[in-house]
Amino acid sequence: MREYCCSIMTSTLRTLTVPLDVESSPGGLPSFLVRDDVLCWSRREAGLVGYGELTRFNATGPDRFLEADIWWRHLILEAEITDHVELPGTGPVAFGSFAFSKTSPHVSRLILPELVVGIRDGRGWATQLTFDDAPLTEAGVLASVEHWLSQPEPNGDDPAAGGSDVGPSPEAVAANGSAGFLSHGSLSEANWMKAVADGVEEIRAGKLEKLVLARDVVASLPAGVNAAEVLRQLAARYRECWTYGVDGLVGATPEMLIQVEGRTAQARVLAGTLDRRDADGMDGSPMEYAERVLAGSEKQRHEHEIAIDSLTRQLAPFSEAMNSHSEPFILELPNVWHLASDVKAELADIEGHVPTCLALINALHPTAAVCGTPTLVAGALIRKLEHLDRGPYAGPVGWLDAAGNGEWGIALRGAVIEDANTVRLYAGCGIVEGSQPEAELAETWAKFRPMLEALGIKR
Repeated sequence: MREYCCSIMTSTLRTLTVPLDVESSPGGLPSFLVRDDVLCWSRREAGLVGYGELTRFNATGPDRFLEADIWWRHLILEAEITDHVELPGTGPVAFGSFAFSKTSPHVSRLILPELVVGIRDGRGWATQLTFDDAPLTEAGVLASVEHWLSQPEPNGDDPAAGGSDVGPSPEAVAANGSAGFLSHGSLSEANWMKAVADGVEEIRAGKLEKLVLARDVVASLPAGVNAAEVLRQLAARYRECWTYGVDGLVGATPEMLIQVEGRTAQARVLAGTLDRRDADGMDGSPMEYAERVLAGSEKQRHEHEIAIDSLTRQLAPFSEAMNSHSEPFILELPNVWHLASDVKAELADIEGHVPTCLALINALHPTAAVCGTPTLVAGALIRKLEHLDRGPYAGPVGWLDAAGNGEWGIALRGAVIEDANTVRLYAGCGIVEGSQPEAELAETWAKFRPMLEALGIKR
């Protein structure tokens, strides 16, 4: 299936970026998360927040990244850009979310907001974007900031912007709290564990080396979903992750697919997970336990090696030089530990051009960390076993600017707000020959925890 469309633009894009005093906002960027319809990318109190929508590009199918790249480059080619700050993320910025699968009917999107507020290294700025001919002034930009921060929420908007209309299963599993309740999604726990066992059998038969299987649960919140509060909770609890919010897709991912600044590209690869609750009552410090059980596990290290080899192999043709950690390190998060590796590459000049963020994503996605290997075999088995359209889960989410900079994480530890009272959460696990279905199921609950906490649901 292939579809693409965009808003009709009859005028030139014009933008003005001015410094913004952020000293009066002690909470950093999360203090600007005051509306449920904001676009968000935040880490360690820095990042970008977008307000409103000037235009967007939608696409489906295998060419969604390249078509979005062409649309963006055409949009900014004739743009009139005035930038008094000149940092990554200043000038025109688009926020994006892409479907995991090339076969998914879920619409991938780039959204150009009306206003962007950014904070980086203690410096703040605001960018106003318009197709109007009216003069852009610093006073007007600052007035726009005040307008969006004080304007009431729009009425009747669907925060999911095209999310599923499938409601909770009648076999509801009560949560230990009054804020809401959970029900299973596409598969029950027993059926999902059967899918894991079937995947292990395929691996033992030599058909593939690794498979990533995901599952969903549905949270029903009678009091309603407060998306801005969810984002603020995630940003506060998971400072080492990248908190994202794009068109009803919300979460805090620990995994960076690709970050581009100038000619330097970086990625953070995760594979191998340990629930921090497993350390309760164990001898030694929690980190010693993680080193022993996670870094010392042949199964976990094998899974990690597959993921890092997948990314570096796909990134190599675009790079002049590349380096990564010789040994994975332990990434400590509030809910889990991960085996992690950081990769850094200097991008090659190919026929006079450095590859764009979206061109790199087109080559890198899906990685073995979210799909498996070989990719085609794993992708086909995912469609057979999951009984689930992942939509934007495990797809790229992030932003890009006119200078070629951008940050694109993998949409993990997240959920889709389907309507005012319903949120669909997703979590997945890497399956290798030594995987045990019960342990993989427990791992998914550890990965659901960030979103459950942010929604106020105890389990």
